[in-house]
Amino acid sequence: MTAAWRNAHVLRCPTRWSDVDENGHINNARLVGYIQEGIYDLFRHHAQAVQDSLFPAGFLIARHEIDYLAQLHHEPEPLQVRLTVERLGNSSAHVRVDVCRDHDRYMTARTVVVARDRASGRSRKLSQPERRFLSDYLSARPVAVPSVPAPVAVTVPRITPKAMPQRRPVRPAVRQPVALHKIPQPGRGPGRSLCRV
Repeated sequence: MTAAWRNAHVLRCPTRWSDVDENGHINNARLVGYIQEGIYDLFRHHAQAVQDSLFPAGFLIARHEIDYLAQLHHEPEPLQVRLTVERLGNSSAHVRVDVCRDHDRYMTARTVVVARDRASGRSRKLSQPERRFLSDYLSARPVAVPSVPAPVAVTVPRITPKAMPQRRPVRPAVRQPVALHKIPQPGRGPGRSLCRV
């Protein structure tokens, strides 16, 4: 997909040979690791997050929703893990993660990331600096048209009951009376057995 990604945080992430399964592609469970690396990079390693000491006690993952779109194979070129924030809640950020290489998208995930309170280990409200930081990544939908040509419209004739071939009613077969004939058997004289003809 050729897209201009607005407000996206992009992590270049290499695939690993150890992530390949017996089918010859990257195992779907391993793809979740790329999502986690992208989220960790945005929330903990981003220069502004480090400078402003955002998310000091880390964060919790409340939900992953993943759509696998195509098989991903191990290649030298790294993946692009694109993160955008779809929505900010009271204590959470709803993050969209797209795993791409070149113009191909292999997976889209929606993850709910929750700010963590150090003392209780539970969720807490997002601070104002955290909200401002995450707001820079809002409205993260790809602005593009797929690079493949649009499908050609084909007119299919509409089939109505009148246009369908009608079956003729099947009449019950009339049985003809069976004539019985005496057939002589060899070596026994006049035949007495009956046979249907």
